[in-house]
Amino acid sequence: MSRIYDLRSALEFLKGMPGEYAETDVEIDPVGEIGGVYRYLGANGTILRPTRTGPALLFNNVKGFPGVRCSIGLLGARHRVAAMLGLPADGLARGFLRAAQNPILPITVPADHAACREVVHRADEDGFDLRNIIMGLRNAPTDAGPYITMGIVRASDPETGAADVTIHRIVMIGRDECGIMAKPGMRHIGDFHKKAEESGKPLPITVSIGNDPAVSIGVCFAPPATPIGCDELGTAGGLRGRPIELVPALTVSETAIAHSEYIIEGMMMPNVRVKEDRETKTGRGMAEFGGYTGPAGEVPLIKVTAVTHRRDPIIQVCLGNSDEHVAMSGTAAAAGILGLCERALPGRVTNCCCPSAGGGKFMAILQIAKQAGEDGEQINAGLLAFSAYRELKHVILVDEDVDIYDMSDVVWAMNTRFQANLDLVKIEGAKGHPAEPSASPQYDASVYARGITCKAIFDCTVKTTLKEKFERSRFMELDYRKWFPDL
Repeated sequence: MSRIYDLRSALEFLKGMPGEYAETDVEIDPVGEIGGVYRYLGANGTILRPTRTGPALLFNNVKGFPGVRCSIGLLGARHRVAAMLGLPADGLARGFLRAAQNPILPITVPADHAACREVVHRADEDGFDLRNIIMGLRNAPTDAGPYITMGIVRASDPETGAADVTIHRIVMIGRDECGIMAKPGMRHIGDFHKKAEESGKPLPITVSIGNDPAVSIGVCFAPPATPIGCDELGTAGGLRGRPIELVPALTVSETAIAHSEYIIEGMMMPNVRVKEDRETKTGRGMAEFGGYTGPAGEVPLIKVTAVTHRRDPIIQVCLGNSDEHVAMSGTAAAAGILGLCERALPGRVTNCCCPSAGGGKFMAILQIAKQAGEDGEQINAGLLAFSAYRELKHVILVDEDVDIYDMSDVVWAMNTRFQANLDLVKIEGAKGHPAEPSASPQYDASVYARGITCKAIFDCTVKTTLKEKFERSRFMELDYRKWFPDL
């Protein structure tokens, strides 16, 4: 595999994979058109059909941004991500788990080694306007504003100094102002901001845009798989086998990813909240992982102090309900679930997938290896999954002869190995994800707060005493290429 260390080397790598990359010089509008085109050509995920899994796209002619290119879909297919990371497609979760368990911490390099510093814009300069420097994406014309959808936010705990990174949705709402969806209790950056806010101080942050796929996915681990104080860039380093390089920011006391295409520097301000649609008044936010567009939120304010970028930069963007988003979070979630299950029930859970159908967050499929006398352990595995990833709503348990990456095979197992009166375990009144639209008092008056949901385990495994009754039809093992060498 060629050496991938940034977005550009990743795109070059894909050019050598037939059917995985396409680019165009036809002008495209970042308001609606990029999302509209990618919806048809490669988004998949929880996108309104018709859609499909397709290649990574590069737009070389973006309306209003001469010299800027736009990349979308780089991480939009599991096999493509696996190839860029040098992992088997069915071993992504295990690969991520190994990297998280054997992290290589980032290092800081001098500014003259940082590609992200080739062009510098300071917010105190005349004519500075963030919205003219960075191409924000409005996937739909009704989005609250131009969003940064693949920005890796880095900040440090005001009490301990421990740094962390997370991807957050960020909307540009002024020449030097952004709103960031960062809530305490959900991601560590929100917790850091809360601590700084309680002291009446701003939180210094950087936002790195356009990165190595190992970085973009590696930072998606969430609590409790990565407890507060754990720097997920160590996982990215573990995936690459070398440390991720950082550079000190110019205007704030924080670091940024040195090989990024763009860096935003700024401060999350204390005790200030802004509406995401302050400028547009659309009332809507942006498309999210569950397949819906929620209302514009009241979010913390970032005061931008500088923007730096590479020459002829590439802005990396993402549709919030495409596979590129849901697979990123789903791979990290599956790795966290596997890790906890292996510690508590070694050898019982052979693999885990958090599929696109669940937005990468709501559903996990666990492949179970049961020996005689171990019936019931699979339910314990399901309970562990909820403990490992609290945003889960449904866990589906299947046997080793079921392909967990093929939803048709999973549904087949449910239709032939599941009885709702016997094999359904319900857990009522549990905390889920506030973005789940059915987990609300409007949907069910007995629900007292958003995000309170009924979780369920669907046990589609066969009892060990009945294995021979549920053996799948077997066919001759042979090399079909003797007859059809081109297929």
